[in-house]
Amino acid sequence: MSKTPEELFAAEQKQSEIDHHVPTAGAMVNHIVSNFTVLDAKLHQVTWYVKGLSAPAIQHVLKDLIRENRTHYDEVGELLLDENEKPSSITAEYSEYSMIGENGKNKYFTADEMVSEAVQDYVTQNLFVDRAIKLAEKEERPALRNYMEKLRGDDNHAIRVLQALVGNNAGDGLEEE
Repeated sequence: MSKTPEELFAAEQKQSEIDHHVPTAGAMVNHIVSNFTVLDAKLHQVTWYVKGLSAPAIQHVLKDLIRENRTHYDEVGELLLDENEKPSSITAEYSEYSMIGENGKNKYFTADEMVSEAVQDYVTQNLFVDRAIKLAEKEERPALRNYMEKLRGDDNHAIRVLQALVGNNAGDGLEEE
């Protein structure tokens, strides 16, 4: 007898809970999928509210980063499916699993503060990427590991470009926890 959608989703949620407490490479990558969603909103917030002489340059860079972030979101979701995983696909999951915080007050930050917040978001994302790389290696999942290594490089590039916008070198003032 086939299971109902409710039963299938309940089983998925139960497995997800187990995977996030172990954790597995798939669960760690699912945090990254959720981070992509929140990062998309935050990058849009900056492009919409940034003010000052540097606003056009910041908006240009962030529009490119938004496109790249959305591409990663789609590719990682597909990769998880290829790996027999279930990528997060509802807002409640994104809220639960994202480790990038958001706040409405950020729209009132200075341009430099907005960009610095985005830099820190990429640093936070890299904590999960690095963990996913290690877990994928341990679980012998080369496709996940390879994509995460590429993502780490793309995130590092985004950090360098954003840091340059505020007059910093790539690693200046970064907080890795």
